[in-house]
Amino acid sequence: MPLDHYITLGRSGLKVSRLCLGAMTFGTEWGFGADAADSTAILDAYADRGGNFVDTANLYTMGTSEKILGEWFAADTARRDRIVLATKFSSNMLPGNPNGGGASRRAIIAACEASLKRLQTDYIDLYWQHWSDPFTPIEETMAALDDLVRSGKVRYIGFSDTPAWKVAEAQTIARFRGWAPLIALQIEYSLLERTVEGDLTPMALDMGLGITPWSPLRSGMLSGKYDRNHQQPASLGRAEGLARNFTEPTFRVIDVLRDTATRLGSTPARVALAWVLAQPGVASPIIGARTMAQLDDNLAALDLTLDAEALAALDAVSKPTLNFPAEFLPRAVANTYAGMTINGQTFGPSPR
Repeated sequence: MPLDHYITLGRSGLKVSRLCLGAMTFGTEWGFGADAADSTAILDAYADRGGNFVDTANLYTMGTSEKILGEWFAADTARRDRIVLATKFSSNMLPGNPNGGGASRRAIIAACEASLKRLQTDYIDLYWQHWSDPFTPIEETMAALDDLVRSGKVRYIGFSDTPAWKVAEAQTIARFRGWAPLIALQIEYSLLERTVEGDLTPMALDMGLGITPWSPLRSGMLSGKYDRNHQQPASLGRAEGLARNFTEPTFRVIDVLRDTATRLGSTPARVALAWVLAQPGVASPIIGARTMAQLDDNLAALDLTLDAEALAALDAVSKPTLNFPAEFLPRAVANTYAGMTINGQTFGPSPR
């Protein structure tokens, strides 16, 4: 599948590439990442191949990520019309100021204006709430976002890292009020993080939200670089984030991932990305390439289709434990419709 074969994002007409280029690694302020020159080269390569979806945040590398993107747009103004540009608010860019972050009207508008300035653009295509704010009424957040959409400074909105019940509440309020609806949900989703399948992914499917998974390679853990005998992070900046993954259950997933890649003549990273792409509701996983080699390997996942054997093996080794009632409900539904076929799904005899 070429990068210029697009998909509509959620219940909207916004067309995006099946792999989104994440810009969290643009800038070196966090102890890892790519400098401005390398970041620009990655952007050029992604766009030259037809990629049109780029994701960043005001927080990333303390604003440098947005500034690098802004300089890239300024160098060739024609680029802006072709790129679906996504960024986020919620982070506090003014430490110590209680109104410097979060999802209040004041914070959202200030964050938007600052991002527009760093990005050197008049509008943001997709504006994400980076995470839920427990101190702001959801009505205030959604009203402020609707105002930004009506003003033309924002085209579409989405939520990231927010509980399913809060997303559903926000979407219901938006529909009732006639405000701009959410069109997408950004969540961590990978072979090593599947607990979202309990509530978040079913909610997204029902609410018309396109899923854009972040960290589909779990910070590089699924890239093939790490195993039981190789636990040294490539950079000190990633050490803390990777340490939590060095467990026996993780290594069992990596064993199956490597075996599958070998059988298919592919790489662990491509197989891990292909698995995410095959999951229900997933629109555009976010890849965070730091080098051209990583970008090339990640984009090659678009040409890989996992067979039934691969999907079954990966699903089995990575099966998550889900919160109640996620595992109870399928049994209850099977009992309710025992011996029937509903919407193409056939249920066997009653399990009781």
